[in-house]
Amino acid sequence: MGQEIERKFLVRGEFKAGASPPVRITQGYLSSVPERTVRVRVKGHKGYITVKGAGNASGTCRFEWEKEIPVEEARELLALCEPGLIDKSRYTVKAGRHTYEVDEFHGTHEGLVIAEVELADEEESFERPGWLGEEVTGIPRYYNAMLAKQDDA
Repeated sequence: MGQEIERKFLVRGEFKAGASPPVRITQGYLSSVPERTVRVRVKGHKGYITVKGAGNASGTCRFEWEKEIPVEEARELLALCEPGLIDKSRYTVKAGRHTYEVDEFHGTHEGLVIAEVELADEEESFERPGWLGEEVTGIPRYYNAMLAKQDDA
């Protein structure tokens, strides 16, 4: 069982020059209540189930448990998820000692690009590439679970 410490930012510039090839991700939520989310994800040719707890006051830190599951089972579980699936492409971009995960959303959220960086502790310093925009850590409307609900609107 682990703790996730991350910061989240809008992307406002060109990041793809130094990025890995994208991986397509489809994800849905079996539970999206703020106290606990249960996410099902198909990432490329792999399946995952993830449980996340409520975030701390800043939204930077929360409990996270993830397990790889057979991709066929993940696809079956997606059919049981709450309405609204997320469709996005994920890139990874190295910046200093850290690697950003940059999600480019498709469908309802076309044009939205969000970068996340995982940290060892909340006070850890990290390089901020020029394409990084406004910080949105802890702003609920940028949580994937909230974006999924907007897909159903």
